[in-house]
Amino acid sequence: MGTANRRLAQVRGLLTPSKPAIGTLRLGDISFDVQECDTPSRLPRSTNLLDLQEPANQDHLRFMLQKYVLGQDIFLVSQPGPYARRLAMTFCSLINSEYEFVALHRDVGETELKQGREIRTKGDLTHVDSAAVRAAKLGRVLILEGIEKAERGIMPVLNNLLENREMNLDDGTHIVHPSKFARLEQIDLMGSNVKFIEAHRNFRVIAIAAPVPPYPGHPLDPPFRSRFQSRFLDPIESSLALENSVQLREQPSGTISTGSRTVAEKVREIILSTQFATEQRHALETVSRSSLPPFPQTALMKLRKLADIFPPPERISPEQLAMLMLSLHPALVNAPFMGWAALSRQTEEATLGELGSPSNFGINRVEGLFGYRAVESSRADESTIVLTFERIEDGRKIELPVPAGPMEIRRLPVQTTPLEEYILKDGNRVFASPRFLSQLTLLLQAHALGWDISLIPPSQPSTASCSTSLLVKMFGEVLGYEMEDLYLYKELGGRELLMRREIKDGGATAWVPRQVLTRSSSPLTMGVWSGKLVHLSGTDVIGPTAGSLARLTQDREIELWEEKRVVGQLLDNEESSETLTIASPTFRVISTSSKSIPLRDWLTVEHSNMFFAIPTQPMDEAEEARILSATDCPAATIGALLKFANKYRTSVSAESVQKSRKLGTRSLVRIAKRVAAYSWDDDIYAMLCRAVLADFLPPTERMTLQEMLEEAGIRRRTAMYNPSPAVDDEGLLFFPEASDQLDRTQPVRIPKFDPAQDPEGVASHVPHMDHFFDNSLQTGLMRDMAVDLEILGEHLVLLGNQGVGKNKIIDRLCQLLGRPREYVQLHRDTTVNQLLFTMVLEGGVLQYKDSPLLRAITSGRVLIVDEADKAPEHVVAVFRSLAGQGEMTLSDGRRVRRHREREDDIVVHKNFRLILLANRPGYPFLGNHFLQVLGDNFSCHAVSNPDLDSERRLLQQLAPEIPEDTLLRLVASFQDLRAGYDTGKLTYPYSLRELINVVRHMSAYPGDSIEEVLRNVFDFDASKPDTMDVLSEVFRKHGLDVNFGLEAARESAKKRVKDIKFEPKGKQDLNGPKFGKEDPNNEEHSGGNTWAGGTGGRDTAGLGGKGGYMRLFKGHDIKQISDEAKKGVPDHVKEKAREMARLELARRLEELDMRAGDAKEYGGLLQEVQAHIAQLHDLLENLSAREEERVWIKRQTDGELDDSRLTEGITGEKTIYKRRGMEKPEMGRPQIKPKRIRFVFDVSGSMYRFQYDGRLQRSLETVVMLMETFDRLTRKDKYVWDIYGHSGDSPTIPLVEVDNQPKGISDRWKVVEKMTMISQYAFAGDYTIEAIEKAVDEVSKFDADDWFVIAISDANFGRYQITAEDLKRVLHRNAKVRTALICIGEGAEAEWIPRHFQGKGFRVGDSHDIPKVLRSILSSFVESR
Repeated sequence: MGTANRRLAQVRGLLTPSKPAIGTLRLGDISFDVQECDTPSRLPRSTNLLDLQEPANQDHLRFMLQKYVLGQDIFLVSQPGPYARRLAMTFCSLINSEYEFVALHRDVGETELKQGREIRTKGDLTHVDSAAVRAAKLGRVLILEGIEKAERGIMPVLNNLLENREMNLDDGTHIVHPSKFARLEQIDLMGSNVKFIEAHRNFRVIAIAAPVPPYPGHPLDPPFRSRFQSRFLDPIESSLALENSVQLREQPSGTISTGSRTVAEKVREIILSTQFATEQRHALETVSRSSLPPFPQTALMKLRKLADIFPPPERISPEQLAMLMLSLHPALVNAPFMGWAALSRQTEEATLGELGSPSNFGINRVEGLFGYRAVESSRADESTIVLTFERIEDGRKIELPVPAGPMEIRRLPVQTTPLEEYILKDGNRVFASPRFLSQLTLLLQAHALGWDISLIPPSQPSTASCSTSLLVKMFGEVLGYEMEDLYLYKELGGRELLMRREIKDGGATAWVPRQVLTRSSSPLTMGVWSGKLVHLSGTDVIGPTAGSLARLTQDREIELWEEKRVVGQLLDNEESSETLTIASPTFRVISTSSKSIPLRDWLTVEHSNMFFAIPTQPMDEAEEARILSATDCPAATIGALLKFANKYRTSVSAESVQKSRKLGTRSLVRIAKRVAAYSWDDDIYAMLCRAVLADFLPPTERMTLQEMLEEAGIRRRTAMYNPSPAVDDEGLLFFPEASDQLDRTQPVRIPKFDPAQDPEGVASHVPHMDHFFDNSLQTGLMRDMAVDLEILGEHLVLLGNQGVGKNKIIDRLCQLLGRPREYVQLHRDTTVNQLLFTMVLEGGVLQYKDSPLLRAITSGRVLIVDEADKAPEHVVAVFRSLAGQGEMTLSDGRRVRRHREREDDIVVHKNFRLILLANRPGYPFLGNHFLQVLGDNFSCHAVSNPDLDSERRLLQQLAPEIPEDTLLRLVASFQDLRAGYDTGKLTYPYSLRELINVVRHMSAYPGDSIEEVLRNVFDFDASKPDTMDVLSEVFRKHGLDVNFGLEAARESAKKRVKDIKFEPKGKQDLNGPKFGKEDPNNEEHSGGNTWAGGTGGRDTAGLGGKGGYMRLFKGHDIKQISDEAKKGVPDHVKEKAREMARLELARRLEELDMRAGDAKEYGGLLQEVQAHIAQLHDLLENLSAREEERVWIKRQTDGELDDSRLTEGITGEKTIYKRRGMEKPEMGRPQIKPKRIRFVFDVSGSMYRFQYDGRLQRSLETVVMLMETFDRLTRKDKYVWDIYGHSGDSPTIPLVEVDNQPKGISDRWKVVEKMTMISQYAFAGDYTIEAIEKAVDEVSKFDADDWFVIAISDANFGRYQITAEDLKRVLHRNAKVRTALICIGEGAEAEWIPRHFQGKGFRVGDSHDIPKVLRSILSSFVESR
C-alpha cells in the first residue's frame, strides 16, 4: 500500500505544472527566471531595500545569484550593521523568493533551529517547525544573522542540512535531499510509518556574521564554515550604500545654501578617512587604530538624514561638533585621550575647528544638534504632532510632522529666568535648565529622524545627576505617548524580550496572539502593536542579547512565534492577519543603562547601529545647587556639600569605582532634606562619610577622603551620647535628645505604625525581642534609620562586619515602631524568579504564588533582604528600579507600579520599605559589589562595633556579676584587636559577637580561667604563631596575662587531663642523640631508639619522645611521653642534642647558601610583614577562586530543573535543566588571562643615606612581603610579576625577573642584599619618570587581562625638576595600564601629588606605612575587575 501511495504522489508531482515565471532577471551575464511565490506575506518589504543602481550592490547581488544558481549557500562577512541583512533581503526581493529569518544570540538552542513543542487542546503534543525547517520544506531562503553570537556547538546542528540537505526531526520525520527522495520513492522502506520529506530544491541559506577578530564573538566552527561560499562586504562601500538608500525630504529650492552643506561634507570625509586609517597595517597606524575605532556602519546615513532635515550652519562651535561626533560614534565617549586628540586634529585640518570636550559639551546651552532648539508643538491628528525647531544662529524655523501618542501633549518647556518648574504626571518636578532643554531637543531631533534612541551615560563613574528618567518621562509627555517600561535583568533571554508562553485552562500551551493583550504579552511586543513608547531600562545588563532586537529597531521587522511576523508595512492589496501584523508607525524605543557596568563592556558597535545615541550631560554646580535649595537646606551647607562632591567625584576613577561609592545628586538631596528637617542635626561630616561608606574604604582612599573633607571645610565633630529610646503615651517612638557640648540637640519623635493599616502583619510579622541592650552608638544608628524610613521615606542598606548586630538592630527598630516585616535571605544560587514569586504546577497549570517581596509590596511592610552581597549582582539589581521609581517588571508579564495603570498591575503600598543587609565590601568577606548596581536609590548606613564606652555598658547589662575592671580590660583589648585588623597586623575583624560570647561563657562558668574562655574565639588561628603572638601581646598590654597557640593549648590540656599518658615498654636508657634509620615503608613506630620519625621514643629524630636533637614528623599519631620521663634526660645528652641541632641548622643554611646572621635578618624582615602577607595572600587566593566560582548554566539536558523553563518541560523540551559550571565571558570581554604586574622600587643613593627614617628598611620589608605572598599562591599562573629598581645610575635594574623567580629563601635574601648594595653604591640622580615609562611600555606588551605598574620613589621633585605634567604623562602613558606612585621621604613632602593624581598618587610620610599602602593599592587594583 505504501509503494502505491508513493507512486501516486510521484505521478501527481509530474503532472503538476511548475510555478509560472513572472519574468526574467538579468544581472550582467546571468539570466534567471523569476517564479511566482506561494505566500506573498513571506516576501521582503520594499521600505529598507538597497538601491539597485548602486554599483557595489549590483556586484554583490550578481555574486549571490551565481551561488543561488549553483545551489550553494552564502556567507556574508560584514562589519556590524544593517547592510548585510538588507542586502540579503534585497536579493530575496529580486528573485521573488520567500524568506525565513533567525537572529542568533547566546540563548538560541536546538529548539529554535529544529522543532519546538506545544500542547494543544485535549493534551495533544504538536511539533512546531522552526524557521530553518520551514525554509527547507518550502523552498525559502533562510537568513541566519549573527553567527558569531551563537554559543559554541549550536551551529553544527545545521551541518547536515547544509551539506546534504538532510535533517532528522523530533516528530519522527526525516528531511532528505531531493535526489535521495526521488530514489526512495522507487523502493519500499519499512512500511508507511517512516515519513520522509523532500528538502525543496530552492532552499538556500544566507549566513551573516562580523569578522572575529576584530569584532567580539565566537570564531567559526571549521566544518560549519566549509559549507559556505564567502563574500566580504567592504565597510566603506557598505556605509556609502546605506547612505545612498536614505530617502531625502523634498526641499524648497534655496532653503539650504551650498555653504551649509559643507559642514556635513567635511564630517563625512572624516568618517571615511577614519575607516581607511583603521585598515592600514603600518605600526604607527596600528597605534592610532587602537585609540580611534572606526565609525559605525550607520554613521553616514544618520549624518545625511540629519543634515537633510536640520540644515547645518556654515560653522559650528566646538561644543556642537563634539555633540555631533558623540551622537554618530557614541563609543568615543569612552575613547582614550589620544583618540579624542587625533579626531580633534582631523577636524582642525578639515577647517571645522577645534573639537570640544567629550564630557562638557552642553551644560549651559539650550540647543541640540546643528544649533537648533525645539520651540513649539501642536497636535495635527491622533497619531501626529508638528514640532517646530528654530536655528538659534539666524532664527530660521523648521516645522516637522512627527509620530505621537494619543494622550494629551505637554507644551514644550522653555527657558525662563528664574527657571520654570514643571510637574510631571507622576509628581516628579523638573527645572527647565539649559542643560535639560538641550537634552530634550536632542531627543526630539532623533525622534524626528525616525530613529529609536539610546541615552549614553557619561564616562566618568561618579557625576551629578543626568536626569535620565525625568528626560524619558518628559519626552513621552511632550509627544503624548503611552509608555511601557521594561526593566531588564541578566536572566532575560532574547526570546523572552519579545514573547511569553502561556498555559491555558486544560493545560494547553500557546503564544498570546495580537488580539489578546494579557499579562503574558511582552511589554515590548505590546508597544510594537499599540504604537507606544517603550523604555528599555538596563540595556547594558543583558549584554549582547540586546542585539537580537537590531532588526526591530533598524527595519521595524521581527519574527515571533509559529510563523508570526511583524513588518513595517504591507504590500499592495495585502491585509494583516493572524500571522502577519504591522508595527505601528508611532512605535518608538528609548534605551537607558543601569550605569553599573563599564561602558567598554556593553557600548558596542552593534548598539551604536541600533539606536541614535544621545550622550547625557550631568548637572553643573549651579543647577545642582538649585535642586538642593528646593529642600530648604541652608545655603552654607549646600555650598559645603557641593564643594566636597566636586572633589570627590573627580577622584573616583573607573579603576576605583568598585572601592569608592558613587556620590550622586540623589545622595546630596537626601542629606539636604535631613538637614532641613532637623536643622540642629547638621553634622554633614558624618552624613557624607556614611553616604560614601568611609568606614570601609582602604587606608589610602580613606586618607584621600579625609583631605578632601578638610579642603571643603567640613570637620569631624565630637561624638554625642544617645540615651535609650522609649515609646510614650502618644504612640510615638521617642529618642531623647543627645548630649553635646553646644547643647543644640533636640529630641526626635517618630510616629508608630498604625495597626489598622495591616492587622494581619501586626499580629504575626512584628519581631519581638526579650532582651536588647541599649548603647549610645546603636541608639544613634536606630534614630538615623528611623528618620530615613519613616520621615524621609527612604530605603536602606546596612553594611558591616560579621557580628556587629545588623539583624538585631533592625529587628529592634521594627519592634519599637510596631512595623511588620518580611524576611528573605539571599545566597549564591538565588535567581530573579525565586526572588519575585514561587511557581507551582497544579493540575498541569503553572500557578504563581506571592513571594515575601510581593507580600511586602502589596501590604506595605518592611522587607529585610539579608546577605545581599552573597547573591549575584544581577539578582540584587532588580531592587534598583523598585527603590528608585517604585517600578519593576515581573517575568510573568505583570508590573509593579506606584499607581495602577492596568488591571493586573501590582501597586506599591505607601508604607513599603526595603532594607538590605550585607557585610562590608572587600576583603575578607569577598562578597559581590552589589552597591554599584543599586545606584543612589538607597540610604547607606555603616554598622560598626560600638565604641569603648558603649561596648562596656552593653556588657555590664549582659553580665552585671563580672567585675567592671575585667570587662573594661576585655573591651579595651578587643578595641585594639580591631585596630590591628585595620592596620594589617591581624587578618580577622573581631566583632562584638565574639566578645559577647566570651562574656556569656564567663558568666555561666566563672571557674574557667580567662585564658581558657578566650581560646573559644582564638583557637581558629592556633596554627598561626605570628597571630598568636600579636593576640597575647594585646591582652598583656591591658593586664590580662594570657598565652595563645599550640603550647598554651597543650598546657591547658595538661592541667585538665592528668591521667592519660603514654609509657613506652622496654629500655628507657639514653645512648646519645642520633637521626635514626629511615623506614622505606613509613610504618608507625612508637618507643625504642631505631627509627627516624617515630613517636614516644628516645635518641632518634621524632616527636613526643626524649633525647633527640631534632623534631621529625612522618604523619602518624603522636605518642607523648610524660614530663617526668623527659626530666630524666641527663645534661650531657641535652648538650649533645643542642650541638647536633646547631650543626643541622648550619647544614640547612649552607644548603640555602645563607649564613646564620642572614637568616636572622631575613626572619626579622619577614616577621614585620607577616600579617600583611597573610591578608594579601588570602585576598589574591580568594580572588582567583571567585573568578573561577561556578554559576548556573541554563538550557542543559541534565542537572536540576530550571524553574524558569517549566512550561517548556511540559511540552517535552529537553533543555530545561541547569547545572553549575564556569561562566563564560561575555562576547567582547577578555578571557581570563594572567594579570601582569611590575613593581618599581627606588634604590637610589638617598634611600641608603637617609635610611635613619626607615625608608630603606620598609622598602626591603615590602619586597619580602611581595615575594613571600606570590610564592605561597596556589595558582601562581594567575599573576605574572616582576620587581625592578631605579637609581641615579639606571631606570631599569632587574631585581626579580619574570623568567627567573626566586626559588627559596636564599634567592629572596639575595634580592634584599642586592637592593641594599645598589643603594649603597649608587650615584646621585633620579630616574623615576623614565623607570615608570619603561615599566608601562614593557608591561603593556604582555597578553594579559589586566596590567599594573606600582612605583615607589623618594625623589625630591623640586630638586630634579619633575613637574606634575611629567608625572601625568607617564602615569597616563597607556590607557590600559593602571599605574600608582607611592612618594616617600622627600617625595612625600609634595602635597600636590594626591591632588593632581587622585587614585594614582600617594604620599606616605611615615615609612612604617609603606607595606600597608602598597598592599592596599595592589588589593584595590586586582579586586576592582
